[in-house]
Amino acid sequence: MNIPQRRIAHLDMDAFYASVELLRYPELRGLPVVIGGRDEHQPVLQADGKRHFYRLRDYAGRGVITTATYEARALGVHSAMGVMKAAQLAPDAILLPVDFPIYRHYSRLFKSAVAGIAAQIEDSGIDEIYIDLTGLPEDTLPLARRIKQAVKDATGLSCSIGITPNKLLAKICSDLEKPDGLTILAFDDIAERIWPLPVRKINGIGPKAANKLASLDITTIAELARAELSLLQMHFGRSYSAWLYEVSRGIDRRPVITNAEPKSISRETTFERDLHPRQDRPGLSEAFTALCVQVAADLKRKGYAGRTISIKLRFEDFRTITRDFSLPAYTNDPARIRLAAGECLRRVPLQKKIRLLGVKVSALCAETAVPMAEASRQQELPLVL
Repeated sequence: MNIPQRRIAHLDMDAFYASVELLRYPELRGLPVVIGGRDEHQPVLQADGKRHFYRLRDYAGRGVITTATYEARALGVHSAMGVMKAAQLAPDAILLPVDFPIYRHYSRLFKSAVAGIAAQIEDSGIDEIYIDLTGLPEDTLPLARRIKQAVKDATGLSCSIGITPNKLLAKICSDLEKPDGLTILAFDDIAERIWPLPVRKINGIGPKAANKLASLDITTIAELARAELSLLQMHFGRSYSAWLYEVSRGIDRRPVITNAEPKSISRETTFERDLHPRQDRPGLSEAFTALCVQVAADLKRKGYAGRTISIKLRFEDFRTITRDFSLPAYTNDPARIRLAAGECLRRVPLQKKIRLLGVKVSALCAETAVPMAEASRQQELPLVL
């Protein structure tokens, strides 16, 4: 009996946040637009009925770019870049604040549209999914076009899709013909389409690994595929070397996981300026409480509770530390999360200014599965902050 070759798709929305904003502000189409401002950078409706948009040159602070339109990317602006640096490259680019509620709304829309065609979906983020098309009878090309059209009809947005025998290759291929791309690739195409690409195109090879590979004169996937396993083991260890050896040849056996459970839910914020633990205590306390409230809201929205509360602190010298505290009962209550996070904070010597603050809840359990005994014990915990 012949086992059919898998057909795995990776669907990636094109410049998702920016594209959603262009639906709201169609007059910005074709212009360099950057998402990453603060609430005060909301467009202002003027007396003449036209909107006033802030420009990158108007920004002062230490925020980072969340995403940008392709016109802004052509000027050298990219996600995770500091807004001030981006302003040097594209001072006239439009600056818009991040609006996660509306992005989540459009995320649900496009995923629901795809689920109406193919049920085997792995949620990989707010703007991307994997789809197992193996069991569907329709030919690959018309099926892919139908999925793209369904996303367009549901959201007004375009997406790019890569369809290959596995998740590794599908992830690479969805990025090859952006925006509005469609790439279908078989194993026989790896040498021509995949091997010439830089090693960083492989999801899982980060900057440090890429730099170490470059020191070994390995910069393309083809060069990685030609490398001896023994050479890789000398520099990367047995497990990661074996993975490098396989992925360079397009080997990936991971299934599309349709019922993946989150391991943790977190929120963090980078301050516009470093905050002093004593002099800026009111602001820090307000931000700390807000993060706990946001994490609690995320837990409730997704139907989870957790028992381990963690905090993350990054100081002015970029040193980062974490602390955690395990509760006796599951919770998604903001007061209890704030109380436990405060216990974590008390174990940190606060002598330097704080650049970043984060709160995470892990050891999760679906609310419906929390034992009654745990739920009753939870009621006994103090609510005092």
